[in-house]
Amino acid sequence: MPTEQGNERDSLPAEATRSFGRRRALLAGGAVLAAGVGVAADEAARRDRADGAAGAPSVTTAFPFHGARQAGVTAPQQPATQLLAFDLPRSSVAGERTALRTVLGSLTGTLAGAASEQPRDPRLQGGGTTRLISLVGIGPATAARLRLDVPASLAALPAFPGDRLDPRRSDGDVLVQLCAADRWTLTVVAELVATAVRTAGAQPRWNQSGFLAPTPPGTTPRNLFGSVDGTANPGREAAERWVWGESGAHRDGTVLVYRRIRMDVEGFAALSEERRDRAVGRRTRDGAPLSGTAEHDEPDIYAKNPDGSYVIPATAHVRLASPRFDRGARMLRRSYSYDDGPDDRGLLFCAFMRDPGQFVRVQERLAARDALNPFVQHRASAVAYVLPGATESGTLGDRLWG
Repeated sequence: MPTEQGNERDSLPAEATRSFGRRRALLAGGAVLAAGVGVAADEAARRDRADGAAGAPSVTTAFPFHGARQAGVTAPQQPATQLLAFDLPRSSVAGERTALRTVLGSLTGTLAGAASEQPRDPRLQGGGTTRLISLVGIGPATAARLRLDVPASLAALPAFPGDRLDPRRSDGDVLVQLCAADRWTLTVVAELVATAVRTAGAQPRWNQSGFLAPTPPGTTPRNLFGSVDGTANPGREAAERWVWGESGAHRDGTVLVYRRIRMDVEGFAALSEERRDRAVGRRTRDGAPLSGTAEHDEPDIYAKNPDGSYVIPATAHVRLASPRFDRGARMLRRSYSYDDGPDDRGLLFCAFMRDPGQFVRVQERLAARDALNPFVQHRASAVAYVLPGATESGTLGDRLWG
């Protein structure tokens, strides 16, 4: 569960490593969870303000669909999301390329119309602007099969220790993420998208909904463990280096890594606050790293206690995911929580980066020794090249064809 990140005696005691799903929360766990479930934030807006840009648009203003980059990455994070994956009908390379062109054309028209000030569907009218933002991406296997012009770094993820991925809820030829201020908008637009894609010849593969709880603008989201998630997101200058593509056809594209991570919320809440903080490497109460005093202090992964142990334990999540191990490389995280029932809730990890190899390096470290491993399972996964945006007269994917 990469979000940022000793010695062996800093590891959690053995009782914390019992098999997933066998824990039961202590009575205090409910109060801990209730305090930590404030899961929302407008991280993109916070980043813009820090860079001196104007704040988020008025709630009466629609986010423009057309632009150099897709609004699903650049606009302020919205409270609700729906991810949908589709597969193209298998045929010849030429036939599938034609089908993909048709799908992308249909998606461009559908999403542009739904995001406009005056959406055509009557169900999206009369309640103010939809606040819809979206992104469309292409899976690496599809790009290779159809010989599309995508970044050379685009590749599927390797298997990681501990993965329990469901192939029926992973991957896909075309990935769509919808985000909006409310579930009603997402339900309607997801239906419109599915209809448009089916009409163009593709078939649904999987879909997943997620949410953020209301949180004051400018604060960092929290996940269901109560931990802040997104503190170390890059600012504009760093994003140009680590998130967006290199100059040329891919300049305004990026790569999305998606992981559906089931979390043992009750088991984690049953730990003492000190043990939770040491597992994460940040204090739950204020989000500050154990080596600092405020949330946005840079975690000092080399700081040591008088006895020689690391202040941020060797197995702490924050330490293992630290950009210092990757020459400063940072991902842009826009994750959501999900709740598919009492035994299936967790995190929809959504991170954007120029090179998915960055995620691979972080996840290999986490899979090997992250203190959170007893409390999380990666159950689904996808990678997609998020296409550059569409102009008013163009369509998504105009540059794919070489």
